[in-house]
Amino acid sequence: MTRISLDQANLIITAAFAKGKELGLKPLSVAVLDAGAHLTAFQRQDGSSNLRLQIATGKAAGALAMGMSSRKIGDLAAERPSFVAALGAIATSGVVPTAGGVIVVGSDGAAIGAVGVTGDTSDNDELCALAGIAAAGLTAQG
Repeated sequence: MTRISLDQANLIITAAFAKGKELGLKPLSVAVLDAGAHLTAFQRQDGSSNLRLQIATGKAAGALAMGMSSRKIGDLAAERPSFVAALGAIATSGVVPTAGGVIVVGSDGAAIGAVGVTGDTSDNDELCALAGIAAAGLTAQG
């Protein structure tokens, strides 16, 4: 598989929202990007605050840009804060260095896209991203 289809992207979003409901989370927003960090699908639940499109996209696009989850980018920010801060100025879709941005890989291990979730704690955002990826029959990096 070389890409995430629109049907798969919508399934990821539906399953991420279902996981959020199961856990009793705040309203979520989910962005699914292709391997080039172009938006394939986005939805936000009723009651989501503003900037959620940009935050979800920044989590996913940053993960793709750096080749690691946004959680790992957050870890990197603790070690190299100036480097990670500089990424914001050059990354077209932003880099949000907190959990919730997960790379999706194909059978060969290469990135085929990424999912970004925002709205609750970053740990819960990441749980919902992983649930969505799994529900679509796809594989998260690492």
